[in-house]
Amino acid sequence: MSPAPSRRALLAGSAALLSGCALPDRGAPVPNTATAGATVLGLPGERFVLPQDLHAIEAEFREAGRRRMRHLGLTHPSQLPRFQLLGVSGGGEDGAFGAGLLCGWTEHGTRPEFELVTGVSTGALTAPFAFLGSEWDGALRSVYTDITPGDVLRSRGLLAAIFNDALADTAPLYRTISRYLDDRMLAAIGRGHQAGRLLLIGSTNLDAQLPVIWNLGAIAASGHPGALDLVRRILLASAAVPGAFPPVMFDVVVNGAPHQEMHVDGGAFSQVFLYPRQVTELRRERLRRGQPVVPATAYIIRNGRLDAQWAAVDRRAMSIAARAISTMIASSGYNDVVRIWNTALRDGIDYNLAYITRDFTGTYSEPFEQAYMRALFDFGYQRARRGYDWARQPPGGS
Repeated sequence: MSPAPSRRALLAGSAALLSGCALPDRGAPVPNTATAGATVLGLPGERFVLPQDLHAIEAEFREAGRRRMRHLGLTHPSQLPRFQLLGVSGGGEDGAFGAGLLCGWTEHGTRPEFELVTGVSTGALTAPFAFLGSEWDGALRSVYTDITPGDVLRSRGLLAAIFNDALADTAPLYRTISRYLDDRMLAAIGRGHQAGRLLLIGSTNLDAQLPVIWNLGAIAASGHPGALDLVRRILLASAAVPGAFPPVMFDVVVNGAPHQEMHVDGGAFSQVFLYPRQVTELRRERLRRGQPVVPATAYIIRNGRLDAQWAAVDRRAMSIAARAISTMIASSGYNDVVRIWNTALRDGIDYNLAYITRDFTGTYSEPFEQAYMRALFDFGYQRARRGYDWARQPPGGS
């Protein structure tokens, strides 16, 4: 074959390849002015878009307090026992640390029941188990020690960076979530919500560039036939690392018209959170006046390190960019735990922090490597079983 026909054949083949690699379709995005009015199942309090829904989330916290009092048979807020708050951060395979810590905490015999549990990314996968309590430790352990990379993702190949919405397909992760989060678990989450406890999960609305806090307990308690699938998809969305994992598209309704939102990892906004500062305005006012408040303790599990990780960076654009991004992520994680520490000090809440320290030296050769996750789970488990030495402030704090 002559050179010219060869080139024509190559170009024709390339055009055919490209025509078969169209980017994924998406529905009409929610207009900028209607972000806070969009709903998935039409449930009251199913989620909160911040900052637009600050008043709504304040009201949800107040109503949770009233439900808690009714559940405990109390007549006045001063009779409430100590509030126990837990925030679980993102961190991918490092979520094995927090899972091991929770299970070891059970063995130590001092793990409380939490009135508030929040989760982001891998922390979103841990949070429902932490919310439901120690009887779910077996399933939590299994999530972080029995799964393999194939239970989380399937590679799409390098061309996916150009012709698709992510490098990997997370259909395996959705199936894994569905295997653990079934009707029984959903019903238990709903009962916890009715008892005045809150389970909140963070994702990021990428269209609006806004954080979204999903009220999993309210969704679970609703009895809506779409509740189970929605909760599963929320957990998937919270863990959807942009670029690596595909975003989760939520079909929503705005003023009766269908639209679609694109959600990714909640860590794009915050790697760990507890509550918006407006929620505790009354508490702060009482503290200023010297009036009593219900005692509270906050526990923050940072599924990652907080010390700088040295590396020799090649003088290449991709190496420099990748190192800069990892530095920004690490800095964001540190800033989140400092922010919560400052908030706890302001609100008179005892602060406790756990994170992966330098004495864990395990490494991995691929994401979600089982041997690494098992070693890290055991690292957190053994320390908590003996009585975890919680940090009372972030490293470097004063």
